[in-house]
Amino acid sequence: MDESTAVPDGPRSPDGRSGGDGRARTGDTGWIEDALTAPLIEAVGDLGGYGGLVYLRSRDRRSLVLAMVTGVPRSLLKTWWRVPVGGALPMAEAYRRDETLWLPDERATMVRFPHFTAGLPYSFGSAYRPVRAGGETVGVLVVLRSAARSPIEAEAVEPALRPAGQAMEERLTRLAAGRPGAESAADRVEYDGEPVGVRLPTPAVHPVRVGIIDWDLDSDRCTADDEALALLGIGRADFGGTMAEIVARVSPDDLHELRACRHDALTLGRVRSRHFRVRDDTAGEAEAGYRPVELWGHLVRGGAGSGRILVGALVDAVSGLRAAEAAERLPDGVFSLDQDGRVTYANHRCEELLGGGREALLGRYPWEVITWLRDPAYEDRYRAAMLSQEQVSFLVRHPAGNWLSFVLYPDVHGLTGRIRPAGPPTEAEAAREAGSAAGPVPGAVAPPPGPVAAARAGALYHVVQMASVLTQAVTVEDVCRAVSEQLLPAFGVRELALYTVREGRMYLLWESGYPEGFLAPFEGVTLDTQLPGVHALTTRLPLFFESPEDLSGAYPGITLDRMSAWSFLPLIASGHPVGSCILGWDTPRRFTPDERSALTALSGLAAQALERARLYDAESAVARGLQEGLLPHRLPAVEGLRTTGRYLPGTQGMAIGGDWYDVITTGRGVALVIGDVEGHSVGAAAVMGQLRSAVHAFAASERPPQEVITHTNRHLAELDADVCATCCYIELDPRTGRAFAVRAGHPPPLLRHPDGHAEMLDLVGGVMLGVQLDAVYPVTELTLAPGSVLALYTDGLVEQPGSDIETGIEEVRRCLADTPADSVEQLADRLVRTARRARERRDDVALLLTAYR
Repeated sequence: MDESTAVPDGPRSPDGRSGGDGRARTGDTGWIEDALTAPLIEAVGDLGGYGGLVYLRSRDRRSLVLAMVTGVPRSLLKTWWRVPVGGALPMAEAYRRDETLWLPDERATMVRFPHFTAGLPYSFGSAYRPVRAGGETVGVLVVLRSAARSPIEAEAVEPALRPAGQAMEERLTRLAAGRPGAESAADRVEYDGEPVGVRLPTPAVHPVRVGIIDWDLDSDRCTADDEALALLGIGRADFGGTMAEIVARVSPDDLHELRACRHDALTLGRVRSRHFRVRDDTAGEAEAGYRPVELWGHLVRGGAGSGRILVGALVDAVSGLRAAEAAERLPDGVFSLDQDGRVTYANHRCEELLGGGREALLGRYPWEVITWLRDPAYEDRYRAAMLSQEQVSFLVRHPAGNWLSFVLYPDVHGLTGRIRPAGPPTEAEAAREAGSAAGPVPGAVAPPPGPVAAARAGALYHVVQMASVLTQAVTVEDVCRAVSEQLLPAFGVRELALYTVREGRMYLLWESGYPEGFLAPFEGVTLDTQLPGVHALTTRLPLFFESPEDLSGAYPGITLDRMSAWSFLPLIASGHPVGSCILGWDTPRRFTPDERSALTALSGLAAQALERARLYDAESAVARGLQEGLLPHRLPAVEGLRTTGRYLPGTQGMAIGGDWYDVITTGRGVALVIGDVEGHSVGAAAVMGQLRSAVHAFAASERPPQEVITHTNRHLAELDADVCATCCYIELDPRTGRAFAVRAGHPPPLLRHPDGHAEMLDLVGGVMLGVQLDAVYPVTELTLAPGSVLALYTDGLVEQPGSDIETGIEEVRRCLADTPADSVEQLADRLVRTARRARERRDDVALLLTAYR
């Protein structure tokens, strides 16, 4: 993701808010820092983590936006600055479910969220806790933890994060209450800017001490501040103001350095880094040693009656300066990168091995300066070290032909690297490298031949992420939704339109973000129309326009909306055109070569997925037609009864299953039947049709309920279809309300009494159909009072992910009791409303309602 996509538009107002059109942008980050910084750092410490993130919902509620990050470089997370709320990602699931989520290592992450692992294929643990404000979920708190540390139990994660989460909620609620423009405090908590980076507390190190001295070179008189005297080991009361007192503190071996200071000042007018040691009595007289110091200064002329004065700074050289000197003597190359990956130190040996000057390296990414390191694979090693917080080592072949060994030692503030000459990798090492993109396993990577473009690893992860998501998209709608949910947040896109080609014309498949009616004039345009989306498809070349002037210049008279930059991407699959993808940004934009390549690759993946999904939809339509033909088109009218049925196919697989219901008139009354054949396939539907026909035939022959189910069970077992089924069969006499019920492994029916009370009927049941050839099915006798409503249903209505079936039955029972029974049609719609609105139904849903009048 390009960093500019996350920067708020327009100038800032005095209160820190973003200017411009104000759409979905929040430039004011001060309140974010006030509310989140302390609780985020507290959460990282409480869980023993090395980094933390806070996501807040965007203004349009379609995305979670990274608002704050600590312990991890922002640049490493650009792929995840925006994530779709509906995505298969851990932070999105924690937000949607309002539940804490714990992934202890990369294996647990891979099992539950393979798409997330595809984008961040590194070893680390992570915890996700919903962030609330005003009692409403507004974001997610994330803590990253090294997988190499001692594991913690999942039950301990929520209590550990609770204090920080509660503090964050209190701060957000209090601070958001003072922000105008919404009905509640929670409504004011939204974010669309770039993430704010804060540092974790730095461990205590030896401070650099600096003192000031004035040395009169003509009189050898000296004045010094308290810090300078402390470095020299002289008390203020004991100092008489002469250089002789200072000379007495200097090591005899270093007196030459002190004389050299005088010489440099008189001849050069300055002193640069003259080192000498002074006596250190802090450990006691018997163990007295010497403390290294440096003198820096310049010569000034005093006024009347004054001589030449060296104004100098006395610097404690115990820590950093001496450490750098020690590193310069090492036979290995040593370098240091800050948290963002930029070089902060490189010793002389590092210069020799890499072939680059230190001045060119400092403050820059090493893969930008050293051309033969300019490959995403090397940046990926840095990512692996920083995100796993574990040592990473690998081999690299220098363009001269020799091999270098790199070892990276990370912590939350950066990393230290070591380079040394090495031999070529063994076959085993090369094989391990081929099977692992990055990690603490030594491996070999040869530099690519010739000049290499400055590729960035983040763009590659967008492609990998999209490919991973599209593998699970089945229908055309699934593909369109996946493309929308991935492209919009990842690239900061504000508008998206997907078009398909049919019979030489372009038709809209999916749109997001466009003004109402804007795309209507483009519906059904022919392939010779002068439009960029059409040209991108017919020429098979992507088109990029970085400003409205660019687009208007290329296509005079074209209708523009509020967008300021566009890309028109052809969708080509297996060599033939599928359609076009149009993306719009609300600010002028410079498309980097890296981004153009990523968008082009993503359009190719989308085209392949769309083509596959169109074939699936065609096959699924045939399957649905078969299933609809097997279900009853109309239920018979029976005096004294009002019946209605509902059927909802599952949304996964072929969207076809084995649920059915029926109402059959018999010589003794009417049979109410519902059943469910296991599986979701054309075969399951075919078995369902045979079972329905068998039940209908046995019931019409006026056999008693027990015999109907016994013969149906034997019929299914003899079919050798290798499937089983459940069934509930109730024969009701409409004149008396007397009924006989048989249940074969099916969920128990529900009965609403005339007074509105509803209960689950405790029917004695037998085994599922097709399991045991000679199974016995007991009969339960019932009596329905006038005004009663009987509900038969399949398990798809009462089974919900993460909940047991008893809870689902209780929810349906409560709904049946609370809904007026004046109309069975309205009552049926009410009972299936929750299932109908669900985006994903793992199972079919069948419902048969009977009102006894």
